[in-house]
Amino acid sequence: MKLIDLSSVERVCSIGGGPIGAGWAAFFLSKGLSVKAYLHSEREEDSFRSMIDTAWISLEKLTDLVNVNLDLIQVSTDLDDAVQDADFIQESAPEILSLKQDLYNHLGKIVRSDVVICSSTSGLTMSEIQAHCQTAERTVVAHPFNPPYLLPLVEIVGGKKTNPEAVDWAKNFYERIGKVPLVMNKEIPGFIATRLQEALWREALHMVVNEEATPEQIDKALINGPGPRLAIQGQCLAFHVACGEGGMATNLDQFGPALKLPWTRLHAPKLTKKLRDSMVLGCNDMTKDQDFQSLALERDRKIVEILKVQKTNAS
Repeated sequence: MKLIDLSSVERVCSIGGGPIGAGWAAFFLSKGLSVKAYLHSEREEDSFRSMIDTAWISLEKLTDLVNVNLDLIQVSTDLDDAVQDADFIQESAPEILSLKQDLYNHLGKIVRSDVVICSSTSGLTMSEIQAHCQTAERTVVAHPFNPPYLLPLVEIVGGKKTNPEAVDWAKNFYERIGKVPLVMNKEIPGFIATRLQEALWREALHMVVNEEATPEQIDKALINGPGPRLAIQGQCLAFHVACGEGGMATNLDQFGPALKLPWTRLHAPKLTKKLRDSMVLGCNDMTKDQDFQSLALERDRKIVEILKVQKTNAS
């Protein structure tokens, strides 16, 4: 299998006009790559450009972008035109399996054979997505964490028809542009980070539906409790350090029996209208009518500070 040399990658096609597609486009541009974005409709462009502008505010705080021009992001509503001359494809289309299968069927025919196609899917497997693709050997899942222009994680895994060389290429590509690629051992629904996030999400929904806590109380507990620690130490290392010199051995020997206590519920609660309304009203109360852009800017400003601290500690 012959793939384009990493040093030759100059032009990227980002497929999708939502927050993930726009976030990827902004990130790629910040790394000096030429970006062409495919949008399904011209009506999406204003929203897409607005999200790019929001991302750029934070990217400028992390990277010297004096010589990078936002106008270098081109937009096309013609897929064949968008992928023409692309050296890499990042797909962030809606999470609809049939849509992605049809998309990859078409991409497999029109994208240059030495170009790797990566999917930002957050839950579908590449084995499912690549089912009708004639060149499935170069298709790879590369799942980012939102916002993709700030959070470094990219979870990488191939499908049944993926050539391992494409997985290696993707890992090296993301590493080269400053991401932290995590190559998974095997395909699992939801990957690693999203599954961990979903466990928290399910437990939060249970507490709301049982009127044990409000959305605001849950977020306050996370922000002021495990949240800051998780930015420095993951769950496993945090529990290893929590028990002193004995480490994880002491933790499991001492607290292992508590794992059988009915503290958590693994199954999601039924999404009733009451639960839906409780979550919506609770989040509206927290945001106090702030719009998406102001909420995203505040989130990104604080993430930037955390990333700066992490980089300082790493050096």
